[in-house]
Amino acid sequence: MPCIASHADFQRTVEELYLLKCSLLSGESLTFEESTDGDAAIWSKCLDSYPEQLEAEGHDYPLPATPCFRIVLDGGRFWIDVQYPALHSTVVLPIVTVKGDDITRSEQQRWQNIIEEQMAEVRGSEFPTYELIATYLLPRLHSDAGASRLHSTDNHCRDVVFPSIVTAPPMRYYYHALLTSHHLISPTKRKNMQQWSSQLRVSGFAKVGYPGCVYCEGEQEDVEEFVANVKAMQWLALRVRFVEALPEGLEEGRRGWVELEKVGEVVEEMRRLGRECFVVEMGIGSAGQK
Repeated sequence: MPCIASHADFQRTVEELYLLKCSLLSGESLTFEESTDGDAAIWSKCLDSYPEQLEAEGHDYPLPATPCFRIVLDGGRFWIDVQYPALHSTVVLPIVTVKGDDITRSEQQRWQNIIEEQMAEVRGSEFPTYELIATYLLPRLHSDAGASRLHSTDNHCRDVVFPSIVTAPPMRYYYHALLTSHHLISPTKRKNMQQWSSQLRVSGFAKVGYPGCVYCEGEQEDVEEFVANVKAMQWLALRVRFVEALPEGLEEGRRGWVELEKVGEVVEEMRRLGRECFVVEMGIGSAGQK
């Protein structure tokens, strides 16, 4: 495999891969494919120690081969293979393919058409590979996996007659939401969220710096409006991880709106609320994040 063209391209590639890794949800995994030069371990180490290690080393490190990696969904039929070019560019995009052990020729062609169509959409973006995979391909793979599971159980349930059931309206309307972004620095965004939290009676926190993280809780309509307001602002790689009812057994953790500066503080705050699993399962606070 060719080597990365320059240290600037290397750092830019690591930044995009780190962003992609942090965006993966529970059941999604990224694994580097081993090259003849054994550079998979180098890329894994770079992501685990980003950004502290690169800042400490400066340009005092050899340039590895271009990264080649695979993204897999637990229980999914297909996976995504990615090969980066030597020159990281918003125009020169990586080779991306969807593969599977039992993928048919027509399915492979359909996925290739989807990839080509969406590549045209992300070309020129600051992080095109991240947008292609996180925004377009992974949701489609999840959709296909869900349809496949539904089809596999359809014949089993076809002859089952279900009695009519009058269901009562849901009794729980307390929600929480988690959002992540490439960064959160803007004083305007931070001030807006502080104001909205007061106006909408939601509590939670904003983790500032790199990466950005926002968590809120409150009545369903208030949380949904808060999330809509946050999404309406301009962000780099904002991703809504979930907006859902707070699980039974968890108490409301209201204490107003606070700002945090470190990922470790996010984990500690969620642990205080008894909700640590919600961030750890999203890859926030896992090994390598400070």
